Amino acid sequence: MAQQLKVLSALDQAKTQWYHFVAIVIAGMGFFTDAYDLFSISLVSKLLGRIYYTDPNSPEPGTLPPNVSAAVNGVALCGTLAGQLFFGWLGDKLGRKSVYGFTLILMVVCSIASGLSFGSRPQGVFATLCFFRFWLGFGIGGDYPLSATIMSEYANKRTRGGFIAAVFAMQGFGILFGAVVALLVAGGFRRSYPAPSYKDDPAASLVPEADYVWRIILMFGTIPAAVTYYWRMKMPETARYTALVTRNAIKAAADMSKVLDAEIVEEPAKRDAGGNEWGLFSAQFMRRHGLHLLGTASTWFFLDIAFYSQNLFQKDIFSNVGWIPPAKTMNAVEEVFRIARAQALIGLCGTIPGYWFTVAFIDIIGRFTIQLMGFFMMTVFMLGLAVPYHHWTTPGNHTGFIVMYAFTFFFANFGPNSTTFIIPAEIFPARLRSTCHGISAAAGKAGAIIGAFGFMYAAQDPHNPEPDYAPGMGIRDVLFVLACTNFLGMITTLLLPESKGMSLEEISKETVDDEDGSVWAEERGGGGSS
Repeated sequence: MAQQLKVLSALDQAKTQWYHFVAIVIAGMGFFTDAYDLFSISLVSKLLGRIYYTDPNSPEPGTLPPNVSAAVNGVALCGTLAGQLFFGWLGDKLGRKSVYGFTLILMVVCSIASGLSFGSRPQGVFATLCFFRFWLGFGIGGDYPLSATIMSEYANKRTRGGFIAAVFAMQGFGILFGAVVALLVAGGFRRSYPAPSYKDDPAASLVPEADYVWRIILMFGTIPAAVTYYWRMKMPETARYTALVTRNAIKAAADMSKVLDAEIVEEPAKRDAGGNEWGLFSAQFMRRHGLHLLGTASTWFFLDIAFYSQNLFQKDIFSNVGWIPPAKTMNAVEEVFRIARAQALIGLCGTIPGYWFTVAFIDIIGRFTIQLMGFFMMTVFMLGLAVPYHHWTTPGNHTGFIVMYAFTFFFANFGPNSTTFIIPAEIFPARLRSTCHGISAAAGKAGAIIGAFGFMYAAQDPHNPEPDYAPGMGIRDVLFVLACTNFLGMITTLLLPESKGMSLEEISKETVDDEDGSVWAEERGGGGSS
């Protein structure tokens, strides 16, 4: 292997300092907004059904028709998938920094526009809502490969996993912040505009001001992200892109000298040094990284089937086990408040702790072990919910169900939901790192789309489905299916190497001649050096 460039060695050996935390916050605020925007729709979808599809003569409040619900919940995921592929590729072609600011602008503009959806008729409101949520998702998709790649290329090798995990952990705060905003907004409107329950007075249970509730909730998450735009634009291009892709080690050294506040002088003989030039579809890439890409894509795919079906439809699960009262016993704003409270409790007890356990332990335990353990525990807890499901749904046992349900989120986040984001940012060469991360993330979003759409139909009661829905499998059988997808994720994890404690060039064999760069079987399965 060629001797490592001084600037890259300096980054690998750098002590943790202020610029690391600045990078975490700048990249993390994007993920904060990503999570807020993707999951806040689950807080207001029942309210949307009441506002635009309620028949006052019906004994039950209105709900979104199946096709509208599918579009509202899934269109942002479709946009995210497209954005991950496009911006992942663009990040390798134009540079990470060049497109990083544009994704943030797109998220902020489309998030605000989502809350300003035009018209008063359902067709106009939902057409514009879906249009802007698709492009919102497109911007969110770009943040995945760019944030992960930027953080991995800035970090030192000793704490790189924790830094990337900290960026992704902001997703947990985004989910919690969405629930808190919904609690505050719904609580304020509930006090200011009291209303009877639907069963007492269907017309009066929906105050006209409720139309502002969902709009405020959807728009509010843009504020933290917008604040960080200036600092995104001030970040220099990553040294690894400058040195290994554009082959300008002198500029990379100059940029990082300012960042690290230390003089780095690259040898003139290495000014044009760089990695290998083979492309994504070359035989060399397939030989070295084909199985790795299959592993990162398939594990993310299986994870997101379970993770997004749980997140987007947890309100339905809560209703089924009796943690949220029947819709007709509440008014429209009260229902938003109850759903938000339940989501906030799950976030505090399961989601956020799991993310930060990963931050604390990933550079000690390793990526491979955490991912394998997380998939295994998710499988166990899903089966623990599914096998005695009828026990959990009987009065007096609801708390036990919620505790078990929270543990599935804990081990998703102290497990594959974090590591599937981290590993693709480490194991591929610099010129293809963003592209491969985008492909892996897009595979995950394909799983999320299956989870979101599939759960909505499959979870319907086989004997008493909701209006306009066909009979489904029921939640119990769906939980068995999700347990199987988690098990498949555990199996495909075996395709991945361990990257703990290694430089990015060492992991990816960036500067190794082709004859020495065959698939590193000795490192697969977590057995590599650290």
